[in-house]
Amino acid sequence: MDGLVVGPDGHARCAWGGSTPDYQPYHDLEWGRRVRGDDALFERMSLEAFQSGLSWITILRKRPAFRAAFADFSIPAVAAFTERDASRLMADPGIVRNRMKVDATLHNARVAADLPDGLTTLLWSFAPEPRPRPASRADVPAITAESTALAKALKKRGFKFVGPTTAYALMQATGMVDDHLAGCFVAPEPR
Repeated sequence: MDGLVVGPDGHARCAWGGSTPDYQPYHDLEWGRRVRGDDALFERMSLEAFQSGLSWITILRKRPAFRAAFADFSIPAVAAFTERDASRLMADPGIVRNRMKVDATLHNARVAADLPDGLTTLLWSFAPEPRPRPASRADVPAITAESTALAKALKKRGFKFVGPTTAYALMQATGMVDDHLAGCFVAPEPR
């Protein structure tokens, strides 16, 4: 059971999913579940960028404030944000106030709005073939060939804050890969 923890409910889950009460519902119900829809994927991409250099729990706890501040991550709405909105965001104590990340999010919304086939089609085109779940935490990569290719494709189109590590975290969070450990009670989604 390397990398697993048994919770009070008797379920074995990935150790990080049992490390704090805030993580458990995210681990059990969201992480690794397939996400489709341009706005939903834009939210995940944006939050992964805001997480860069920080702990995910910080972003998870601020997610309701992020959603309120960024118009529920509606791509058309965020793409229309102005400098006045950027200043408002920088004054919002509920979110991470990093000017480069705020500007990148507004910029990325404009890029996403101009994608001819949409963000969902672009991101999911880099999803690898399903593979067995990792046996231990040591078997979970930080980057892969697919995440490196995705980051390169996103940067080529003008996206910011989308390196290979962030791209892989996005792939994990949105079910493009299933990195729940072998033995985790969360059932794999059918392909």
